[in-house]
Amino acid sequence: MSFFSGQIDGWGMFQGRNGEVKKRFYVDIDATHEGDDVIVLNEKFSWADGTKSQRIWRLTEQTDGSWKGVAGDVIGEATGQVVGNTLHWNYLLELPVEDKTYKVTFDDWMYLINKDVMLNRSVMKKFGVELGSVTLSMHRKPSDVN
Repeated sequence: MSFFSGQIDGWGMFQGRNGEVKKRFYVDIDATHEGDDVIVLNEKFSWADGTKSQRIWRLTEQTDGSWKGVAGDVIGEATGQVVGNTLHWNYLLELPVEDKTYKVTFDDWMYLINKDVMLNRSVMKKFGVELGSVTLSMHRKPSDVN
């Protein structure tokens, strides 16, 4: 999880289950550490339609090496496991769509390509039915590269 330190740029898209791109976004992530086992990710999203949103994650490493995460729009806790260069997350998210909010599950896979680049692919489902997927490319900003 050493990737999550400093400033990170991300570019992504949401695709419907038929593959059509529905939304594009940029995310500015400020990743800080609290002690040895907590990572705080302050994610500021700018969507192509001009809207903005924010999510603040608090990720905590567990004694068994797994990770748990909480955020304001996550119901309960996200659970994750790091194996090699891969982080696999599962969580239930409150997703606002127009004037309604839906509870959707995310099956979230993050792949560390090198120390400065991470690719993220998430599948979103409701009642076990795939609604779509999110693809995100994250890059550590050069001033924070070790």
